[in-house]
Amino acid sequence: MSSDERKIRSTTVVAVLRDGKGAIGSDGQVTLGNTVAKHGAVKVRKLYHGKVLVGFAGGAADAFTLWEKFEAHLERYNGHLRRATVELAREWRSDRILRRLEAMMIVMDKSDTYVVSGNGDIIDSDDAIAAIGSGGPYALSAARALLQNTDLAARDIVRKSLEIAGGVCIYTNTNITVLDLDEGEE
Repeated sequence: MSSDERKIRSTTVVAVLRDGKGAIGSDGQVTLGNTVAKHGAVKVRKLYHGKVLVGFAGGAADAFTLWEKFEAHLERYNGHLRRATVELAREWRSDRILRRLEAMMIVMDKSDTYVVSGNGDIIDSDDAIAAIGSGGPYALSAARALLQNTDLAARDIVRKSLEIAGGVCIYTNTNITVLDLDEGEE
């Protein structure tokens, strides 16, 4: 098996803020080479007493490591998203082991949405929408169109944009998990 055949492609994550309410969602597919290895992976979670939503693109072990580190920063900075995000990016970039992780995260609260990478990148969304992963560009385009042209709630935009991405991207399925800042899991 070549390295490309062993490469894991596994994620579409999208986040939307609208009218003070936020939602994040992901598909469930994990692809190993040209094979679907898993249909129901959960790539999003709530942190800091349900006040912060996080989505992850990358390997599961990397996700758990980064989620734990990010949650520790949230606790240290009393839930201040921007400060915790900057500290995570700094640690991720400078730590010899963490910087080898090939991953991206979306972090959000009721006010802000950031895309974070191991290169130290922190991208603040211009339009309250962020997307990562193999189907990210499709989900981002769909979410932007839905935000601009409908009155759908944030969670409905997230779900619909993931459904659209799942119909286009071969590394994305429609086994979708959506989390809200205000409500439970769907």
